[in-house]
Amino acid sequence: MNLDFAGKVIAVIGGTSGMGLAIAQAVCQAGGRVAVLGRDDEHLAGARAALDGIVESGDATAPAAAQRLVNDAVKQLGALHGLVHVAGGSGRAFGDGPLHELTAEGLQRTLELNFHSAVWSNQAAVRAWLAQESGGSIVNIGSVLAASPAPRHFATIAYASAKAAVEGFTRSIAAAYAPHGIRANVLAPGLVDTPMSRRAAGSGDIMAFVKMKQPLDGGRIGHPEDVTGAALYFLSEASRFCTGQVLAVDGGWSVSGA
Repeated sequence: MNLDFAGKVIAVIGGTSGMGLAIAQAVCQAGGRVAVLGRDDEHLAGARAALDGIVESGDATAPAAAQRLVNDAVKQLGALHGLVHVAGGSGRAFGDGPLHELTAEGLQRTLELNFHSAVWSNQAAVRAWLAQESGGSIVNIGSVLAASPAPRHFATIAYASAKAAVEGFTRSIAAAYAPHGIRANVLAPGLVDTPMSRRAAGSGDIMAFVKMKQPLDGGRIGHPEDVTGAALYFLSEASRFCTGQVLAVDGGWSVSGA
């Protein structure tokens, strides 16, 4: 399997911390260069020091942010070969939760963070590849909650719905742009140790649940690095005949009866 990224340029939306940073670092370690979008100033500074490429500040929910990053990647790094969309977040603070408690703001903000942002970044990448008359590979980060709910501990209905929308969206664009050599796939992680998962990671009750629900490797929360191998596979020529797929990287969550 060839996972050599020499000469490749990969855009990572939400690539300054957590899974996004781990994927961006893995691309660079494999010989590639990255164009990364993030928001947190401290994380931006760390990414600039750690990565080979360009790192820009921007809000992924704004259509212009990803378009600017993709344009700069093509201009400054010479091309674009792949896109990873990781940006997203919890809408709990805005009113996401069980359906009977969901607020209008919670629904809107959660969709903006987790679905709309993916639409804008994918659109920017597809536009670039159509203009280049070249193919490319999109990897969208979904969630195991889209297909395997756990309402006792993760009853955020808008978040699960947004991630399910990412899956349908990805299949739609995979079908539409396959004749252009553009591929699109989804990674659906279980609970991974990232800034977004701090609430869950700090709960003994939830961690006991995760130990049963994610039984691989002794039963544990995932690490960002657990996702990088699958991401590199989908970005590389090793997956050149694969599109429109959803791959769970979840420690066994989706097949566990816990």
